[in-house]
Amino acid sequence: MAVPSFQAMLLPILETASDGKEHSLRDTVECVADRLALVDADRAEVLPSGRQRRLVNRVSWAFIYLSKAQVLERTKRGCYRITARGVDLLRRKPAALSLGDLSQFPEFREFKSCRSEGPEGAPGGENHEAVTPEEMLEIAHQKLRDTLAADILQAIAALSPQFFERLVVDLLVRMGYGGTRQDAGQAIGQAGDGGIDGIIKEDRLGLDIVYVQAKRWDRDAPVGRPDIQKFAGALQGHRARKGVFLTTSSFTRDAHDYVSRIDSKIVLIDGETLARLMIDFGIGVTHVASYELKRLDSDYFTEE
Repeated sequence: MAVPSFQAMLLPILETASDGKEHSLRDTVECVADRLALVDADRAEVLPSGRQRRLVNRVSWAFIYLSKAQVLERTKRGCYRITARGVDLLRRKPAALSLGDLSQFPEFREFKSCRSEGPEGAPGGENHEAVTPEEMLEIAHQKLRDTLAADILQAIAALSPQFFERLVVDLLVRMGYGGTRQDAGQAIGQAGDGGIDGIIKEDRLGLDIVYVQAKRWDRDAPVGRPDIQKFAGALQGHRARKGVFLTTSSFTRDAHDYVSRIDSKIVLIDGETLARLMIDFGIGVTHVASYELKRLDSDYFTEE
């Protein structure tokens, strides 16, 4: 099963705190996972950014909502305890809790009225009450990246193979390969030797070299095993150990299977990966805006 919404975690969190003891967020995450019978894969699932586990994010926000309803109280940083209001709520033996249930408390209604409510549907089709605010930001960010990646591949398809070769040079140099831009520019697009489009330094000192194949193909025509075999054969002919095969298209399953079973190290970069790398390393894209996400520094607001 997937990680449930943060609303599904409201009751398990409150039940975990029902013993009246102080509970840490870290311990509660595992208790909630156990109560919901989450498997290891669910517990390890991360947000699109990869910076936080989805389970931790949703439990954290559930804690916030429960504390705003004053059914939990913060005892110290990252630790909470159930309140008399929370005990009374559990006495009613609810089958589940939702934000609607918490809205019976005036403090929570005031908190909700102060928040800038988003649209009824979060980006990606998920209801905004099912995901946390951070998840909504990440969903929107990923949707923008996906749209930008599609635009990048469409722009590449409209230009010449020579432009694509220059693009490959720019990307590899920005990623730290190829030494200087001039060195890399002289290497790519000039070899044309038995399935090899270029030779580029692996590092600025030139301690090793990487052979490159760049194919600007139609996205509906995947690169198959024969083309990869030709490239691998060219590497062997040059006694080379490393190669990168880039395409605006994709690779067949046979192509991936082949590179996994040969001695030479060949990295396959398909169109989606290429576009993602261009976005990450700032090739062919321009900066529009940055948003800095901050949270309360609880250590600052202590009088000790």
